[in-house]
Amino acid sequence: MDIKALDKALAELTKRKEELAAVDYNNPKYDEMEDALHDLEDDFQEQFGAKLEEILQDVHDEFCSDNDVLMPVAYLGKGVVVDADDYPGKDTKLVLAANPPRIILTVGQEKQETIWTAK
Repeated sequence: MDIKALDKALAELTKRKEELAAVDYNNPKYDEMEDALHDLEDDFQEQFGAKLEEILQDVHDEFCSDNDVLMPVAYLGKGVVVDADDYPGKDTKLVLAANPPRIILTVGQEKQETIWTAK
């Protein structure tokens, strides 16, 4: 997997998601921005999806075995809520982030742990 390309794609997707979130749904540009984001997500899934899903499966097996693996783009931004085995009853999420490409386990506001980094 081309880590530089992955990092660039993650950064661009994150930027576009943030831009869309900042635009009101009634804004005339909203639909255009949303369509562009979906196209980027489709390209990302096609290029990196299979490998990232394998990695996410390993992460799920180790940290949150009761949760299903979702498409990698679901983990961008705010992340995916999971039931972390080591933190029962806590608000835990898995987040896919850039710079460098990594997966972060967040536990509420008090803890963030990088549990996978692209190499």
